[in-house]
Amino acid sequence: MPTGVALRDAREQLFDAAERVLLRDGPSALTSRAVTTEAGCAKGVLHRHFADFDAFLAELVLDRIARVDDQAAALREAAGTGTVADNLTGALSDLFESVAVAIVSLITFRDDLRARLRQDRPTGVPLLAEATAMIAAYLTAERDLGRVAADADVDTLAPTLIGAGHLLFADRRGAPPEAEAVRKAVTTVVGGVLREPPPA
Repeated sequence: MPTGVALRDAREQLFDAAERVLLRDGPSALTSRAVTTEAGCAKGVLHRHFADFDAFLAELVLDRIARVDDQAAALREAAGTGTVADNLTGALSDLFESVAVAIVSLITFRDDLRARLRQDRPTGVPLLAEATAMIAAYLTAERDLGRVAADADVDTLAPTLIGAGHLLFADRRGAPPEAEAVRKAVTTVVGGVLREPPPA
């Protein structure tokens, strides 16, 4: 790698390489050597930009959490359009078809990483907690618009949806579930609180 590569470019290259290793080989295979080999750069590049490998992994998780925050903004803007079930199906599929399931496995697998993330996020599983907040905010917006029942318990529905979605996508080696399977889980969870006309 040329010595003049910008920090942001190096970070993204290393993050993308880490994702590929994580998705292909799982959290136990994710080492600094595996990441730099996958990225096609010298091992020193990683250590030039991050204090240690756990600092690198923590930044990777935080970067992916930021992507969930971007998705949350788009989902809130979708309130009142399409159908609630379709919007939730799309959101869960977008979330879990990405590297999110593998990132959660990584957090679970590495005690030091989890401890480091706990300093800023003392409760919940990082990334899943943000995803739950995303779904809760969307359901709240739909409740305010009258498309979800006024007495709907969004603080229970949101983690239920995230848990169901995570389980559907949890098999890293298998094919992802079809959209209809995700939609069935969504309608099972929220069908009783929907107040919009069913699709024709």
